[in-house]
Amino acid sequence: MGETRQPHLNGAYYGPSIPPPSKSYHRPGRGGSGCCCNPFSCCCSCIANCICTCICQIVFTILVIVGIIVLVCWLIFRPNTIKFYATDASLTEFNFNNNTLHYNLALNLTIRNPNKRIGIYYDRIEARAFYEGQRFDSVTLQPFYQGHKSTHSLKAEFKGQNVVLLGNKELSNYNNNKNSGMYDIEVILYLRTRLKFGFVKSTKVKPKIECDLKIPLHSNGTSSGTYESKRCDFDWR
Repeated sequence: MGETRQPHLNGAYYGPSIPPPSKSYHRPGRGGSGCCCNPFSCCCSCIANCICTCICQIVFTILVIVGIIVLVCWLIFRPNTIKFYATDASLTEFNFNNNTLHYNLALNLTIRNPNKRIGIYYDRIEARAFYEGQRFDSVTLQPFYQGHKSTHSLKAEFKGQNVVLLGNKELSNYNNNKNSGMYDIEVILYLRTRLKFGFVKSTKVKPKIECDLKIPLHSNGTSSGTYESKRCDFDWR
């Protein structure tokens, strides 16, 4: 680079000339790293936070109110479990041959409602009979209403023949039952019920009642044993 001499400086060299500073212009809102505060975005954020807070408070309040109502109802009514008993059973035929089961079973059931302020509507009662896990018959019983602190009796009758597939283990159990004269039969009640609290009726509840029974065979006027009353298991499902 050539040297620049200025005559009026008496021949002295003071380096290259310094160019004047360039002017820069900035337009807000167009590119760059500048930041502009938008009052509308802040306002929308505050509104959204307020809405979320209000919704959470409303939901929490509803849950608390529902919990208090349930607690008060429980303290007032104090519901107790309904008790089911298989009080008596008569088995006059139970013969398995060529994958076909011939049977004649009558079962007496007792239902006890121990509650003082709760009534029960039994809208549907289906009784199913099983042997070695295989269902061999089902019957539908008469619907009824059971009042406070009352006992109701039902009778389920299973009679006929049906195809039942038993494996080697199940067939061995059948032979043992046949030799002893006591048969392991399971009866399950599938219910569709509603509870009545004063003038209020609940939605439908579908409990299941399981009765694991040992029933003696009565044949030709003689019995191979004595049937013992059995309390059934209650499952609200």
